Amino acid sequence: MRRFTRRARERRSTLAIIAGVIATLIGLVLVAVYSPLLALKTIEVSGTERIDPVAVEAALAGQLGTPLALVDYSRITRELSTFPLIRSYVTETVPPDTVRIQIVERQPIGVVQASATVFQLVDPAGVTVQESEVAPTGVPLIDLAGALTSGPAFRAVADVLISLPDDLRAQVTSVSARTKDDVRLVLAGVGQSVVWGSATDSGRKAVLLAALIAVTDAGRPGEFDVSAPGNGIFRPS
Repeated sequence: MRRFTRRARERRSTLAIIAGVIATLIGLVLVAVYSPLLALKTIEVSGTERIDPVAVEAALAGQLGTPLALVDYSRITRELSTFPLIRSYVTETVPPDTVRIQIVERQPIGVVQASATVFQLVDPAGVTVQESEVAPTGVPLIDLAGALTSGPAFRAVADVLISLPDDLRAQVTSVSARTKDDVRLVLAGVGQSVVWGSATDSGRKAVLLAALIAVTDAGRPGEFDVSAPGNGIFRPS
């Protein structure tokens, strides 16, 4: 009986210790989650150029004071979706009281004339990055003959421009396409243009065009034809 009673006491003591440890851990977790010392106090926004970081911080300010472990990231997604210039973002929790948001903005690839007085700077997805009354410089003018930026002609133009190396893209002043198979470029200078065709094999066509430009007099107007990537040609005008 004495041995049984001793074992029972030892078992109760062990269970009490385990319960105490569990209770302590739960308490520490609750303190860590709900303590005002670990509440969100700072939202840091980086990576913006056209977007006002203060506006982003203001849109997310409703979660300030929320315990860091309970920040609602789905709510952050909803609030950031109201900024059309945000292409993607990454969040990082920095204890004890900070959330960092690294934003990747949409990058313009060309400008579309929407009306006589409205020019739209667009990204490769056709999303308007900026509107202005005059055509922005530094990007080519895209002529779609009235087609929408959601259509196949624009997608072909975007694919072609993306395929060009930076130095070659900088020489393009305008791009036109009536369909997805008749993309044409105009280069800066004396009136050299490029018959590109479809966006198929754009990587090979870009390499071929660069090679043709390298062996052609820059002061000689004419037309490069790389629509057949295995047989490029320059036709003087």
